[in-house]
Amino acid sequence: MRVHPSVFACCFMLPFVLSSCSEQDQTPSKALISSLQLKRGSLISCGPALNKFGSVQFSISGNKKSKEAFELGLKLLHSFEYDEAEKVFSTIIDEQPDCAMAYWGVAMSNFHPLWTPPTPAELEKGAKAIGIAQSLKNKTSREADYINALAAFYANRDKEDHLTRCLAFEAAMEHLHHQYPDDHDAAALYALALDAAADPNDKTFQKQKKAGAILNALYPGEPDHPGIAHYLIHTFDSPELAEQGLAAARKYASIAPSSSHALHMPSHIFTRLGLWDECITSNLASMNSSQCYAQQAGIKGHMDEELHALDYLIYAYLQKGDNVQAKKLVDYTADMKEIYPVNFKVAYAVSAIPCRYVLENRQWAAAAILQPTNPGIDWNKYPWQKATIHFTRLMGLVHTGKMEQAKTELQSLRQAYDTLVLQKDKYKIDKVLILINTGEAWIDVKEKKRNEALRLMTAAADKEDNTEKHPVTPGELLPARELLGDMLMEMDQPSLALEAYEANLKKHPNRFNGLYGATLAAKRSGHATKATQYFQQLREIKKGTSSTRPELQN
Repeated sequence: MRVHPSVFACCFMLPFVLSSCSEQDQTPSKALISSLQLKRGSLISCGPALNKFGSVQFSISGNKKSKEAFELGLKLLHSFEYDEAEKVFSTIIDEQPDCAMAYWGVAMSNFHPLWTPPTPAELEKGAKAIGIAQSLKNKTSREADYINALAAFYANRDKEDHLTRCLAFEAAMEHLHHQYPDDHDAAALYALALDAAADPNDKTFQKQKKAGAILNALYPGEPDHPGIAHYLIHTFDSPELAEQGLAAARKYASIAPSSSHALHMPSHIFTRLGLWDECITSNLASMNSSQCYAQQAGIKGHMDEELHALDYLIYAYLQKGDNVQAKKLVDYTADMKEIYPVNFKVAYAVSAIPCRYVLENRQWAAAAILQPTNPGIDWNKYPWQKATIHFTRLMGLVHTGKMEQAKTELQSLRQAYDTLVLQKDKYKIDKVLILINTGEAWIDVKEKKRNEALRLMTAAADKEDNTEKHPVTPGELLPARELLGDMLMEMDQPSLALEAYEANLKKHPNRFNGLYGATLAAKRSGHATKATQYFQQLREIKKGTSSTRPELQN
């Protein structure tokens, strides 16, 4: 994708501040700055160390104090501590209102490329901030190029969708990176832009591999740069690439131990590789840091980052067969009365956590009547997340013989699908379609429609294999290919079931039910050695727990 030359011209202005290039020497008025409604307050630092966020070096126009503050804000940006970063950039604006890069920092704080798209309010704030940055005369050519590259994302926000604007940002950052090849932050942010613009259906991982090459070239010379380590983890957050991210995963938390996100982020790689003990350690630290942050920030209840860590933590406990610890956290989540902010990430965790527990344990009666906890969440705003509840109930109802009620839940899944079609959200459309095909397949198998059941279940597994999981989740509620193995076992086809389980374990290593299913399938299909190996592997991952899972008693 090529960027129009106007992206880099001095007069490519977002329509907020000054009306012509001749007026660009004005310092923003107090009223204009006030209209940004900047986040302010003391920096909150929580974790094993205080105020330790890594190391960056970045020169900006202004005095030494502004430069040091900007580097702190940039470190926070690199660890996705967006609220704290904006607070730091606000202090620069208060003391030096003509510091163009401080407004760039505010605009980056409201973009969050790998998270959910900015809310309308965040989009407006970011656009206004980048417009002010463009209007200021007191900046270097390099600063102007940074600002105009980010302006590529905020431009045409009323006409173009989020992905299109992410692609524009990627192209602009590529230009910036080539223009300043020795600028490590430009390189790291270009890698971030590549990851943000990557197609989740691209199993060649073209953009991720390009980002990985850039970051790996930087990493040896910048071992304490938070962005390089962080973006390596995101870049390699897929089964096919995860091994390449393990070194960065084991380093990142020590680079920025004062960031709850940095404490959590390594678990993305640990989850991909089935390293459950490391995943648990990572998310316990992140959860504690998030609780500390909420207390210091005066947040009533629980913050979103804690819920994100909880989902990963419960998933890891379940894979070790540790129902005692998992159930404690399920109950803890269910007792939450207030969560801030309520967003896409929170809605996913709140919906998925109780579903995981009953589905992983095959507690079908409990699954059939599962109700979501609702700490201020309007589920109609989150059709994909709401679909997880309907899917869980469907599976419970099917396995307890309540077929008509199961078909009602299937209809609810189709309604969620229709809503997402109207919203033109292809990724979530595909994710809900997988749930629909899976649910319908299990209804069919219980109604003795074996051929149709296998067709639908295979289609679901194939689609899931070709669609990457969202970073908001540690994994699917139940992997479709693992469920295909379960179905084949029910149909007394253990050899084919073993193939399905083994294929699934390549993508989801060390999953409890995957290993147990492979053990049974191998045993029933005459592969005694394999059966022993899988069961020994299962017993190995449960070490350190007092698991009472019945599967381990055989």
